[in-house]
Amino acid sequence: MSLAQLIATERHRQRGSLLIACAAAVGVCAASSALLGLSGWFITGAALAGASGTALAFNYMLPSAAIRLFAIVRTACRYGERLEGHRAALGALARIRPALFAALAAAPPVEALALSTGEACARLVQDVNAVETLFVRISGRWGAAAALAAGVLLTGLAGWRCAVATAVVFVLTVLGAWALARRTAGYSGGALQQAAGRLKDACAVMLAAAPEIVAYGLQDWAEARVTAEGEALAIARLAAHRAEGWQACWSAIMTAICAVAVLLFAQGAPLPLAALAALAAAATVDGASGLVRGFLQDGAVEEAARRLDPVLNSATAAPDAPSLAAPACAALAMNLSGSPPLMLALGERLAITGRSGCGKTTLIEQFLKLREIAPGQLRISGVDVTELAPAAARGVFAYAPQEAMLLSGSVRDNLWLADPQAEDEALWAVLFDAGLDVRVRALPMGLDTPIGEGGERLSGGERRRLALARALLRPAAWLLLDEPTEGLDAATEALVIARLERRLQRTRQGLILVSHRTAALSLCARELKLDEDVALRHAA
Repeated sequence: MSLAQLIATERHRQRGSLLIACAAAVGVCAASSALLGLSGWFITGAALAGASGTALAFNYMLPSAAIRLFAIVRTACRYGERLEGHRAALGALARIRPALFAALAAAPPVEALALSTGEACARLVQDVNAVETLFVRISGRWGAAAALAAGVLLTGLAGWRCAVATAVVFVLTVLGAWALARRTAGYSGGALQQAAGRLKDACAVMLAAAPEIVAYGLQDWAEARVTAEGEALAIARLAAHRAEGWQACWSAIMTAICAVAVLLFAQGAPLPLAALAALAAAATVDGASGLVRGFLQDGAVEEAARRLDPVLNSATAAPDAPSLAAPACAALAMNLSGSPPLMLALGERLAITGRSGCGKTTLIEQFLKLREIAPGQLRISGVDVTELAPAAARGVFAYAPQEAMLLSGSVRDNLWLADPQAEDEALWAVLFDAGLDVRVRALPMGLDTPIGEGGERLSGGERRRLALARALLRPAAWLLLDEPTEGLDAATEALVIARLERRLQRTRQGLILVSHRTAALSLCARELKLDEDVALRHAA
């Protein structure tokens, strides 16, 4: 699904609010034209009546009451337009962002994992925010049409030539504003989106590497890089503001031209009607302001679509896949090129070893379909993993990666990623098995204690054990543990291994362990050693 299709769907869903916003916009522009025109007629008529000495014969009650009425109607309609327009926009964004996140999650791992944190954030926040204008601007078109209709009607009271002049100048104003926006704002809007994305990416990178930057004394370098991206964003914003200035200048010039033209064509009409026509003409051109301002945002919207469409289109529907057998029967068969197959029954334990960089982590990520895997390399319950939908393959495994990502919420929030329905008893049980229960009980709020951005309030070993506890909480046939005891002292490592051993004996889960630690390898009875040729060798 493209961004345009997603927006069309949301427009249909939000049609109630959009219709109200459009009706309110029509009321705003019609009331504005009538208010300004009637005010001009009233002031001019009252002045002429006073100058002629016939003030007592001039009925000022009805015009003054009408002016108040139009002012109230304009205010009420403007409030309704803003309220319903933004209600529709925010309601649509509330669905577009989850759809985009789902697309990122469902995209091929090569594409999804290639996005940096800053780039992903820019797409989910900044690019989607640009889409908001498409919903708010819908009412502007109807408002502009209403302003034109009201303006033609009011200026027509002073003669048909006044009405024609108003319509012609209005159309020229819109066309000129569109051409000007394409020439100026089209580039600056896209540049603004790109520059903002690069700045967010640079900030995310520098924040993630903050300890290293401080340790190596690279603060000036980091500051210079972020400053350079900030200056590029400032230049893009300046170009966007310059485009807004040209648009405002064009609209002001055309407003003056329209008012003067109507005055010239209304020379034979009574002076009050001429004043009415001139002011109504100015209000008519001003009524196109909402439509004209929208042209300035087209560049940002087009750039957002260019960046979001590949993400949305890459998340194609998964083909029909064979149904997966129950976890109790989730036997594994592994077969790497040039090596005999390795069969693992449920409950067996396999250690994957080898030099750094030989592909151990890549292999277990292939099990989870986080990376491409060749047909025949892994079978789950007799089904080739390449024929399984990602969700089906991943449902077999509980994964604790080497570099686990933690939420900036609480301990409970991080554990609930594995099982959102888990009760406190289950949470404390997995924390015990990971050797972290005593530490969490000592925290001020226990399970509800915030752990900071990325778990910064925990030590490295505590973060690793929290990720291990999260994996233990997930009900799965196999545990995939990548260096679960790395960075732990000998005593803590021994505690974690002993509790893992008891847990595995109790649950009968299978274990696939990647580790360089001799103590951790004692959990496994079988070994899969990856050498430089990524061949399999079996050891009892």
